[in-house]
Amino acid sequence: MNASAISALAALVGAAIGGLTSVLASWLTQRTHVRAEWLTHDLTWRQDLYKAFIEDATNCYVHALQHSEPDLAALGNLYAKISRMRVQSSRQVADEADVIGRKIVDTYLAPDKTFIQIHEMLADGSIDILGKFSDVCRAEFASLRAQQI
Repeated sequence: MNASAISALAALVGAAIGGLTSVLASWLTQRTHVRAEWLTHDLTWRQDLYKAFIEDATNCYVHALQHSEPDLAALGNLYAKISRMRVQSSRQVADEADVIGRKIVDTYLAPDKTFIQIHEMLADGSIDILGKFSDVCRAEFASLRAQQI
């Protein structure tokens, strides 16, 4: 081979390697960006679901404390959110949400509470059926945020 052919071949190989490196870097950057965007969207979706679940569970629980006749529409809505958690959330979050749903149904089966009994439940902390759920959600969010870094 003559020197000009070797120089041309070296230039072509160098250009190919440089182009390939550029394409690979762009692909990795885009992939990282899409993953971060997806994780952010997933985190926001879960926050919205958990917020709505907490509000619905609180309303159902208050209703159950005061009435023996269940609000079936509200319970159906609550269990729909639990089912959504089973699809998207960690097992611990979905299981804890299910425990809350069962406690609410059990509360409907118990005698109605008087205001004094509710006051006593507030004083001893037994009225808080969402505490463990909140802790499990917080741990899940910490895990998701760690994946973003």
